[in-house]
Amino acid sequence: MHRKSIAIFHDYIDAIGGGEKTVLILARALKADVITTDVNKDSIKKMGFDDVRIISLGKTLKIPPLKQIHATLLFFLYNFSKKYDFFIFTGNWSHYAAWRHKPNLWYCYTPVRAFYDLKDVMADRQPNILLEILFLLWVDMHSFFDKLSVRNLQRIIAISRNVKKRIKRFYGREASIIYPPVPLEKYKFRKSGDFWLSVNRLYPEKRLELQVEAFRKLPEEKLLIVGGYSAGDHAESYQRKLQSLPKNVELLGPVDEKKLAELYSDCKGLLATSIDEDFGLTPIEAMAAGKPVVAVKEGGYLETIEDGITGELVKVDVKNIIDGIKKVSENPLRYRKACERRAKEFGEEIFISKMKEEISA
Repeated sequence: MHRKSIAIFHDYIDAIGGGEKTVLILARALKADVITTDVNKDSIKKMGFDDVRIISLGKTLKIPPLKQIHATLLFFLYNFSKKYDFFIFTGNWSHYAAWRHKPNLWYCYTPVRAFYDLKDVMADRQPNILLEILFLLWVDMHSFFDKLSVRNLQRIIAISRNVKKRIKRFYGREASIIYPPVPLEKYKFRKSGDFWLSVNRLYPEKRLELQVEAFRKLPEEKLLIVGGYSAGDHAESYQRKLQSLPKNVELLGPVDEKKLAELYSDCKGLLATSIDEDFGLTPIEAMAAGKPVVAVKEGGYLETIEDGITGELVKVDVKNIIDGIKKVSENPLRYRKACERRAKEFGEEIFISKMKEEISA
């Protein structure tokens, strides 16, 4: 029987987050090629995915929203329709290639949040009224084309119930759900150490300022923040704001997968504060290492963290975050077995099996 040749289109592989890990895990399992724009080869090597074939359509402009517009055009213009039997789209901009790449499906991390549920938040973040007007003009125009392009997607799979609801709300489309994968074998409990861990891209949506302020008021605790940002994103200015840190908070920047696994193995717990998180892989990674999670009580965290069992879900303010940290710190080990049990429900094999079923359907 002829094996399907598969291409996975993804926006960029520069700053490595959960979405990029998922793409590379899926590509390796399916023996698929990844078609993208910007590629950070060093990050891919650090993650151990240098065996995955990646095709770059070219580098994008680094100034938002020109970066997003440029990516959109690149995907819209290139044609690989004769080279593969099946196409998977991930991210926000790659689906602009769907109009001539079929059969296809979209593994949707989320509809573009700046266009929909975070539109007002992003507009208010603009430094002056002129840029706010330009931002809103871009959003209105690009979101129109976004909705047109989504019509070319034959099937949509959401990464969580939270994202499924957004797809229905903003596109009027139904979606099935397949949770993203975690390579559980990478993460092991070693000890309950003397530091807390935070793993994120350094974006405003991650609300790291809440974490910093919480630890400013907890001088007896220590926080290590892992993560980088994409060049040209507004995150550069956000990172500069995070430079004034108390002595017990340290920015480590991006680290390789081996180092990250060691940090999970040795930390006391994970702290997660993203705005209405789509799903959130880092809590699963932490739980796989037997570590509890203190997370804000919203978004995908509600689907993965069992309150009081695998961690603590708290209200979105510094006081409640501090209370959650103190509660876990009393006895982090009491959460270990429940965390390891819960993480097994999000294994890589489960994800791959379900995705293969969808492709064969």
